[in-house]
Amino acid sequence: MTLRPTEMGPADIEHLRAAGLDDRAIHDATQVIAYFNYINRVADALGVELETFVKPWGEE
Repeated sequence: MTLRPTEMGPADIEHLRAAGLDDRAIHDATQVIAYFNYINRVADALGVELETFVKPWGEE
């Protein structure tokens, strides 16, 4: 959904259901993913600086 949103389709939903997610979980995950994509783009557009106390992903 983040890297190739135009490639998403019904088969992706079925894959999530097969993994045990119900429609509510799929909806909630979609909302969280969409929000993070949105807010990251807003921050990038406004030139928001990263917090120095947050370590890059994988460097925990």
